[in-house]
Amino acid sequence: MFYDMDWAITFTTDGQDHDLLTMAECSIICSVDNLADTATIVLPEAVFNEVILKDIESKIKRGSSVVIKLGYDGNLETEFTGFVENITTNDNTLKILCEDALFLFRKSVKDVELKPTSVKRIAQLLVNQVDPSYKVSCDYDINYEKFTIHQATAYDVLRKLQEETKGNIYFDAATKTLHIHPPYVEKGGEAKFSFHHNIESSSLNYKRAIDKKVEVHIKSTSLDGKVKEVVAGVTGGDRITLNVGPMSDADMRKIAQAALLKSNYDGYDGTFDSWLIPVVRPTYTVELIDLDYEFKNGRYYVVAVTTTFGSGGGKRTVTIGIKVGNG
Repeated sequence: MFYDMDWAITFTTDGQDHDLLTMAECSIICSVDNLADTATIVLPEAVFNEVILKDIESKIKRGSSVVIKLGYDGNLETEFTGFVENITTNDNTLKILCEDALFLFRKSVKDVELKPTSVKRIAQLLVNQVDPSYKVSCDYDINYEKFTIHQATAYDVLRKLQEETKGNIYFDAATKTLHIHPPYVEKGGEAKFSFHHNIESSSLNYKRAIDKKVEVHIKSTSLDGKVKEVVAGVTGGDRITLNVGPMSDADMRKIAQAALLKSNYDGYDGTFDSWLIPVVRPTYTVELIDLDYEFKNGRYYVVAVTTTFGSGGGKRTVTIGIKVGNG
């Protein structure tokens, strides 16, 4: 059975909707390991010998909202919502670079030194300055002995928190809520994939926990200037080093354990390619089915999905993280 792929991209500028009528390709990158999801829409600079750059720039600008929908036979799913971050031209193509709702946090915040503080209190401080109507949902209990904000946007501060704590940070524009959660805790939907049915290709490797030797080093400089270090994992394994702000040994261990989660299971790691159905997003649980090697069957947490589509059709590249159960 064959299906016709359909798409719809709508920009809204100053209250006016503008539907995109032509496109060369589009790529949407969603990941719990990145602060913001992004979309890149590529257009030919000239269509039917008419230059479209002026027309685009008259209707679309930085800060215009964008909604991207995708599906088959008119059954469209919303794949991305966000804002235009930039428009570029190069090599006879026009690119519209978009960012999810965390674009709204690209606002400067006041310089401040917080002693002591927590991830939740830092998030609330940012929200109070960006838009007091926003809310914070944070269940990631990481505390700082000192946290400094200097010549930064709220987005910069959130990026630092994400890099140091590895937390899952995103903004839900529908509920006006900034979310900060521990890695791999939040659960989205579910989907099934079979190596004999709907996995087009894969670079998945089956490994055992005993072979995934990882040694995590968390380093921090305390308020008295002393450098301290927390080490977790297997001595002699692949080394991961993270530098964090001043915090307790207990909080450093939380971050170290979060970094180790990817290594303590027998199962697959890597990526696989599929089509647009079934829909799958980061935080989803996917069940992988291998009819030839049933012992490899299992359920995995999705950490990233790259969705690409254009005249040649569409596909998803799914990156799995930790194993959350057997098949």
